This record gives sequence, C-alpha cells and structure tokens, in this order.
Amino acid sequence: QVQLVESGGGLVQAGGSLRLSCAASGSIFSINALGWYRRAPGKQRELVAAITSGGSTNYADSVKGRFTVSRGNAKNTVYLQMNSLKPEDTAVYYCAARIVTGTDYWGQGTQVTVSS
Repeated sequence: QVQLVESGGGLVQAGGSLRLSCAASGSIFSINALGWYRRAPGKQRELVAAITSGGSTNYADSVKGRFTVSRGNAKNTVYLQMNSLKPEDTAVYYCAARIVTGTDYWGQGTQVTVSS
C-alpha cells in the first residue's frame, strides 16, 4: 500500500508559477514511478508528467518546456514545477504512484486554477 498526499495548488494569474508537492508513504520502496495527472472540467484525466525511479521523465506535449517534474532526495517525494501557466492548465491535479506489481495509487487531488 502507498499513500499519497498532494499540496501546493491554488489560484494564479496566467503567466504565473506554482509548485506542486506530493509525499508518498507506506511501501515506498516498491514504487517504480511517480507522476502527475490532471482532470479539467468536462475532460478525461490525462498524464501531465512522470518520473521513474531511474530518473527518466515523460511529459505531455502541452506542458513541455513549461513544467518540470522532479523527485526529492528522499525519493518519496515528487514535485511539479509549473511555469508560464495558462488558463487551459486549470484542473484538479493528482499525484500517482505505480509500484512493481503494476498497481497504481492516487492522491486526493489538488485544485489549480489559472485566471486570464
């Protein structure tokens, strides 16, 4: 079992920045990858960015060059630095962890709202 707690969402003007944090607890040594997903109103959940235990990263095309995913030194935290935010980035952002068995765990989500 892995528990995930996100923080750092909020309201920001277009062009601004936010940093999301996610702390994992429980069976953290079974985690293969950590990532961020988002669900905008009326849309399906989509992958924003992910980072593997080996440090490889993957980004949605819509956020490349603006968002950066990273892991903390303790390896049980993951961050999403979001720069040059756009109104279309408005969504609930979810932290996710995939463990060695292929099972995914999810955080409760944090709201990000970008005003124009």
